[in-house]
Amino acid sequence: MLKIGIASDHRGYTLKEQLIDRLMEEYDITDCGTTSTESVDYPDYAFKLGNLVADKDVDFGIAICGTGIGISIACNKVKGIRCAKVDTLEEAIATRVDNDSNIIAFGENMPLEKALELIKTFIKTNASNEEKHVRRRQKISEYEDR
Repeated sequence: MLKIGIASDHRGYTLKEQLIDRLMEEYDITDCGTTSTESVDYPDYAFKLGNLVADKDVDFGIAICGTGIGISIACNKVKGIRCAKVDTLEEAIATRVDNDSNIIAFGENMPLEKALELIKTFIKTNASNEEKHVRRRQKISEYEDR
């Protein structure tokens, strides 16, 4: 069973909880918080999720904040993380194929059913082994190691 980590700030809390309820039937879910709608700082939860993914304790991550932008930026500060804020099926596919992204991010207003469709597409899409994609990902990793 695939292991999925999920994190949100207070604004993404409701969607996070709805996603957990639906995804736990198919995946082993690790909830990285937050635990309520009380105001919190999204980087705290992004770093927790990012480290879980980077350490390979989970296979993929889901990150949610008000817009999906801030939490994705914070996730990307963790070495080895490639997080993309995704709004369409094309983006979910492209970020896996081209970038081998390992965390998908959403804003709080993403409809539940659409989020589920995007997550499942993201998870099922394999990264390309085409030389240009491998080369580009390698450049990112090399820069990150500096």
